[in-house]
Amino acid sequence: MEPVAGCLACDLLVGVRPLPGGRLAESSGWVVEHSVGPLGLGTLVVKPVRHVVHVAELSVVESAALGPLLQRVAAAVTKVVQPEQVYVCLWSHANAAPGHLHFVVQPATKADMARFDAFGPALQMAMFREGAVPDETEVEALCERLGAALSLSPHGA
Repeated sequence: MEPVAGCLACDLLVGVRPLPGGRLAESSGWVVEHSVGPLGLGTLVVKPVRHVVHVAELSVVESAALGPLLQRVAAAVTKVVQPEQVYVCLWSHANAAPGHLHFVVQPATKADMARFDAFGPALQMAMFREGAVPDETEVEALCERLGAALSLSPHGA
């Protein structure tokens, strides 16, 4: 499927927009990248290569690969970042309309929870309100470690 013009996820996939940290893994129609949004350092995005806006539109191959890939990505984030918890959430809205779906794999650290005095969805909303995006140099350095952790996974890419 062709990328959709103006879709941030598609633009990142085809290199129209810069992607700090680059592509960390690819598996059965899915890619793993560092988030370009305000959800903190170490937050990864797992998204289909093709432009899909509903889980119900996933192919059998994409569906079968999703669970093991999310587990693998969460394990890499846990190993490298060592957070209190790792959130895995579906995000698929842009301006109140369905958008290129993606799963956010976010380390929830004690430091972030204390800083924002929040956890769960309230922590994510506080981070969005603040709007701070991680430093690209820090993203690049952490992505080297995350990429290595993903490639060492016994589940393979």
